[in-house]
Amino acid sequence: MSAIDTKGAVESVFREQSGRIIATLIRISGSFDWAEEAMQEAFASALASWPQTGIPRNPAAWITTVAHRKLIDRGRREQTVQQKEDSLRYETPSIHVPDDLDIEQQIMHFPDDRLRLIFTCCHPALNQGAQVALTLRTLCGLSTPEIAKAFLLPEATLAQRLVRAKRKIQEARIRYEVPPSDKLPERLGSVQAVVYLVFNEGYAATAGDQLVRRELCAEAIRLGRLLCELMPDESENIGLLSLMLLQDSRREARVRDSKLVTLEEQDRSLWDYVEIEEGLELLERALRLGPVGPYQLQAAIAAEHAQGRSSADTDWQEIAVLYERLQAMNPSPVVALNHCVAVAMSVGFSEGLRRIDALGESVELQHYYLYHAARADILRRMNHRHEAAQAYRKALEYTTNRVEQEFLQRRLREMVSSEC
Repeated sequence: MSAIDTKGAVESVFREQSGRIIATLIRISGSFDWAEEAMQEAFASALASWPQTGIPRNPAAWITTVAHRKLIDRGRREQTVQQKEDSLRYETPSIHVPDDLDIEQQIMHFPDDRLRLIFTCCHPALNQGAQVALTLRTLCGLSTPEIAKAFLLPEATLAQRLVRAKRKIQEARIRYEVPPSDKLPERLGSVQAVVYLVFNEGYAATAGDQLVRRELCAEAIRLGRLLCELMPDESENIGLLSLMLLQDSRREARVRDSKLVTLEEQDRSLWDYVEIEEGLELLERALRLGPVGPYQLQAAIAAEHAQGRSSADTDWQEIAVLYERLQAMNPSPVVALNHCVAVAMSVGFSEGLRRIDALGESVELQHYYLYHAARADILRRMNHRHEAAQAYRKALEYTTNRVEQEFLQRRLREMVSSEC
């Protein structure tokens, strides 16, 4: 096997399985840093040995086994075996070096390792910025630069945030566990928020050459399902899962020939109607359970889009009403902006633009590229080409994803060419 084939296989395992592997290693070691270091060393070992030995039957189990051994070796170097065994394991009294079958059985025996990890990352002792950063770093495998771009922070600042979060977990002796039922409510809101932020980073990547990172969307949906299994009568868990499924159903239609396709222009035959059907059923169930929360309202908005046979067939008036309810329940400049767009599509472009311009007086949206992109799109629809071009240029200043940049540049060229 060539080094190129091996590199591709290793990258595939990292992309698809690193979240599962790191969660297992953190359960075994009780240390984020030790687990990350062991996993990195194991992947380096794979790059070195797989060209000679071939790709193992279960690559993720191979990586986990090697990383597990490295954790034990580190412990033996630093302390006696018994001392290390006491500190290395939360859940078992001793450590042995497992074979591949042992590791596979462990992974099957602890199917909620990633759920434990996200509840650990979302402990109330950590602020939400640290919770999201730590989850994206460990559970989703994003690099520090990628997360820094997502937070619009310098890399050094984000790196320090991660260091402080890990140190806090260590010093506060935060247990790696799904908390007991009486403690779930105080962490559930943070867990839901982090799961949705992970989904959003996959659905519309902040930076890079891809608009959609499917592995992140799939991981967020999987975590959403685990939350529903853990708390089956929690309506917002069900609403969150419904929302993610309804949005994810459009993934195949959102990019064509590496180019972004707007919702209005998407080929709806490419939508995943199995996901749509499940999302709609979940939404009905969540609304019956009540009370209605922000995720259910967002799912209801996504449902309106999912049920429209075309953009013209979409009930924009109902969407505007739903955004108004969402803004009253969970005020934010982004929700207000989406409400303005719905008003533009239902009441009229002039009214929508007036509201967007009023929103723009707030400093919060000045550096948000979708504010300028939404404003540009309404101006384009009103045939105000020069003003639309200016707004597209402004949006480009704050866009870091290549696919979105190219879309805005195409729109800008259309506006400029029509002015000539």
